[in-house]
Amino acid sequence: MSGKKNLHKYEIDMINGSLMPKLVTFFVPLMLSSALQLLFNAVDLMVVGKWAGSDALAAVGATTALINMFSNMMMGIAMGSNVVVARFIALEDKKNVSESVHTSVVLALILGFLVMVLGLVFSRGCLALMGTPDNVLDQSVLYMRIYFCGVPFFALYNYGAAILRAAGDTRRPLFYLIFSGILNAVLNMILVIAFHLDVAGVAIATVFSQMISCILVLRCVMNTSEMYKVSLNKLHINGRILKQIFAIGVPTGIQSTVINFSNVLLQSSVNSFGSTAMAGYTAANNFLGLMYASVNSVTQACMSFTSQNYAVGRFDRVRKILRDCLLIEFVLSMVIGGAVYIFAGQILKIYTNSGEVIRCGVQIFNYTTVTYFLCGFMDCIPGALRGLGHSAVPMLLAIIGTVGSRVVWIFFLFPDNRTLDFLFISYPVSWGATVVLQAVCLVIVFKKLGIRRKELN
Repeated sequence: MSGKKNLHKYEIDMINGSLMPKLVTFFVPLMLSSALQLLFNAVDLMVVGKWAGSDALAAVGATTALINMFSNMMMGIAMGSNVVVARFIALEDKKNVSESVHTSVVLALILGFLVMVLGLVFSRGCLALMGTPDNVLDQSVLYMRIYFCGVPFFALYNYGAAILRAAGDTRRPLFYLIFSGILNAVLNMILVIAFHLDVAGVAIATVFSQMISCILVLRCVMNTSEMYKVSLNKLHINGRILKQIFAIGVPTGIQSTVINFSNVLLQSSVNSFGSTAMAGYTAANNFLGLMYASVNSVTQACMSFTSQNYAVGRFDRVRKILRDCLLIEFVLSMVIGGAVYIFAGQILKIYTNSGEVIRCGVQIFNYTTVTYFLCGFMDCIPGALRGLGHSAVPMLLAIIGTVGSRVVWIFFLFPDNRTLDFLFISYPVSWGATVVLQAVCLVIVFKKLGIRRKELN
């Protein structure tokens, strides 16, 4: 089934025609959307860093790894929804498209409220276990608890956006985030500068902005005439569809959660250097998050395109999709990473006026920018494997390669070499180790599926 389909003006035909232009058309709006989501947090950091001081900056930054760890299981399962919906859309199976989108929305609600409760209950204990200094602990707890009140909105937006992206529509989620991002920035300035609410103000602004983006994307999928239309009276869990979503999404979520646990360990190590190093790490890590948003957008393009083409038996395009996506990952990482490496000091001045904080941030950038293409490859290869229906083995390899090497680094090597430089060499080392393991897995899967070069020429 590779015939031309009638597409909405925002959608992309992933199974016919030239690949590279369509991949670019897909990933660029998605990259901008992901960057805008991270800019919610970046604007928080800029405002508190400039107008509330380094302690407030450190307080917000201390929550990042934990927020990501709590949220990433939920987001991984959203990728499972994306793959399942994309397959049924490619097959033009209206009944199963409807079943999968309604199951996804209910799942988003359940997971959103579950993660919210976990965040509210365990935030203080987790931050204390991470060694968050006493002078920022209360502010960190306050920020985290307010932020988690908005997680149900965050979940519904991302699952709604996953449905649109499964059909090739990455532009409308971008429009919604542009609007809510501008609103977030305005509210930050008002609540922090005018009302002096500091970390509470930026957290409230972020929650309100997430609510607006959630409303906009739900309005879109509820008012559409396409096969992925969401109707409130059809909301339910289909066990068969849920099993398919979990088969792809749960290993993806576990992988993201465990990798972020290794980032929690890194955050704990940084905390041992005090609040100045924490603030430097916060600023640098926020920008690294923007870089990850860029490479991950290519991964999601790879996953969606692979899923649709695999569903309709277009094996001739699967290897080409991965090849083009890895090329995009490399170019994108080198351009952005090189620019950040060259202008590191100037970039960090956006977040803080402290020379010591900037110095710490530059140290981190020295080892994590020009090597970032390794992170892109590490992210993209599992994306292709998930599109092919293989999610468990990439998860295990990521845990072994990334988490294993970082645990060894932090607990066995770092104690005898206690510097920020040595600590952050662990990033490129862990990325490289994981890429090697995943490349071997990819070759085995391609051979197993019969996707060989002679079939593609």
